Amino acid sequence: MPEFRPLSCLFAPQSVAVIGASATAGKVGHTVVKNMVEAGFAGGLYPVNPKGGEIMGKSVTTSIADLPPGLDMAVVCLPRGMVVEAARELAGRRCGAVVVITAGFKEVGGEGYHAEKELAEVCDAAGMHLLGPNCLGMINGRAGVNASFAAGRPADGSIAFFSQSGALCTAILDWALGQDIGFSKFVSLGNKARIDEATMLDYLADDPDTKVILGYIENVESGERFLRAARRVTARKPVIIIKSGTTAAGARAASSHTGAIAGADQAYEAAFKQTGVIRARDVQTLFNLAEAFSTQPLPTGPNLTIVTNAGGPGIIATDAAARSSLRITRASAETIEKLQSFLPSYAALFNPIDILGDAAPERFRRAVSAALDERATNAVLVVLAKTTSTDVEGSARAVIEAARRSDKPVYCCFMGKKHVAPGRRLLQEAGIPCYEFPEPAVAAIEAMYRQFMRRGRPEPVYPDIKGNRIVPERIIAEARGRGETEIVEFQAQDILRAYGLPTPQTRLARSSFEAVAAAEEIGYPVVLKIASPQISHKSDVGGVAVNVADMEQVKQAFWDLTSRAQRLRPEAYIAGCLVQQMAPRGSKEVIIGFKRDPQFGPLVMFGLGGIYVEVLKDIAFRLAPLSTDDAFAILREIKSYLLLKGVLGEAPADFPALQDILLRMSRFALDFPEVAEAEFNPVLVGPDGALVADVRMTLEPVKNGGGE
Repeated sequence: MPEFRPLSCLFAPQSVAVIGASATAGKVGHTVVKNMVEAGFAGGLYPVNPKGGEIMGKSVTTSIADLPPGLDMAVVCLPRGMVVEAARELAGRRCGAVVVITAGFKEVGGEGYHAEKELAEVCDAAGMHLLGPNCLGMINGRAGVNASFAAGRPADGSIAFFSQSGALCTAILDWALGQDIGFSKFVSLGNKARIDEATMLDYLADDPDTKVILGYIENVESGERFLRAARRVTARKPVIIIKSGTTAAGARAASSHTGAIAGADQAYEAAFKQTGVIRARDVQTLFNLAEAFSTQPLPTGPNLTIVTNAGGPGIIATDAAARSSLRITRASAETIEKLQSFLPSYAALFNPIDILGDAAPERFRRAVSAALDERATNAVLVVLAKTTSTDVEGSARAVIEAARRSDKPVYCCFMGKKHVAPGRRLLQEAGIPCYEFPEPAVAAIEAMYRQFMRRGRPEPVYPDIKGNRIVPERIIAEARGRGETEIVEFQAQDILRAYGLPTPQTRLARSSFEAVAAAEEIGYPVVLKIASPQISHKSDVGGVAVNVADMEQVKQAFWDLTSRAQRLRPEAYIAGCLVQQMAPRGSKEVIIGFKRDPQFGPLVMFGLGGIYVEVLKDIAFRLAPLSTDDAFAILREIKSYLLLKGVLGEAPADFPALQDILLRMSRFALDFPEVAEAEFNPVLVGPDGALVADVRMTLEPVKNGGGE
């Protein structure tokens, strides 16, 4: 593989060719040249068109062969049928990077798919970076580069934005122009034939002009690369992403509870949590967060002080903070004394600090200054509602003056639209984010506090767990040899033990006499379960008998279970019954499972178990491999955590035992990609341990000749 030049040849080129440049206004090839000229590009700009002539004051080169060798970048605006050959010619001129604007590739399928594959292969063979195809292009204003056909160029700023959707790029660019939001880089990824979101994260992590990274993605091509890049960059800069296309409409049908619940969106949500990516649910939130991160320092703690001239909005802000991980702390005696010195006697001096509706700008300045001087305060939110006596612009200037005296972050919420617009504009020009309503302001503050906490975390620890791989390999091979797609409990017990997973004492009984012997060896009471490779959901056939207390009950349960299974599932092979140790009293049922996600690999789930899991859906997800922190967090994320912790004098569940099961399942899932899904349901957990009481696994289809 040839060596690729640094990506600076794409993002900060010294020489750029526009292949398919046009003298006709409105054509893409003309717009790209025009945008490059108007961006003030100071390097060599070479429009290429067989007709020659001049475009935007630049002499036109008639062929790629006449371009100077070692060109940094070329923007290709040709019909699809000419693109691959143009790439070959550019490779011959030792071009560093190509931006392919042209559409009609992978997104249309058929010939387009094969053309894109050929284009990527040509670029790879030449060591030439490829952005697109089917993209809007890219903008780096500081380098004087607008290699796009976008209408308008954003101001320079510290926010980098990349998007899989060119149409969204156009809309966001227009919105940003209206909001006067600046960008360090603005990149349309298009079909992501080579440069994708992971490439962008890797590059932007070291970009000195970028303080905040925003992205819109529909899918991730390489989950492993994305996770690695995201972990690296979020330790240094905030990454805020909108992810679309995560409904279950196109999901593969799944046979287990895990498979039914674990979908694409859960995998992305887990990926974002584990890497520190902040997920925005809409474009407005994306830029709300970007504005805050790009202008304010991170809060160094959760303590928020609210200063307001209106009681109701102040309470709304307080409620929003109470629902978050932030804290509304009581002002100290020193701060209260300071506030008493200039506020009316009927003002609220605690938190929120209500300086009343008749507050003049000076009152705002002194109140915000007092809040910032409070030692316990980590961030200040100023909430203003317009009254007949409110000087909006004067109040904004007062907040700006107070904020400049402190290194703590300040945020504003000037509620309303028309009458507060001048004040909001002053604040934004001064680098103080200002929101229309309290809730998005609090959300931005919380996101920044979480980013601060993430930066202080140590590197994740992944325990060194090794299983006996020989046993699962044999069992999987035998199952496939029999043409089976599932491994159910009586077959999977040896797999569990091979990976050190705790299982109850279990015996396979092929007759009622063997069942009695097994029960007496294990000790009464016992559980009997139907054993059949074709019956994975035992409850569907009434295939479980619990608390079986003596010899006669064991015989009766064996006959009942096997005869019922034969009647309801006549096609199933009935191997007999499993006789199993009863769980200790006070045990609770949880479910632990995984489903293999196409992009990210094993998605591990944990939740309340038993037959209600799909109804309650009280589930938490993480991607394998699980770190010790992941295993700790996933247990405490479900709403039922308090039940496991113990209520009304109950002893708490053995959380270390559950964490150990999660970590061992995670290791098994990574070791055996042949297993598509696995489910431990229920796992019975008590105060002194946990047992995997039932297990089933689904195998990936066997691939033949590269296809399924």
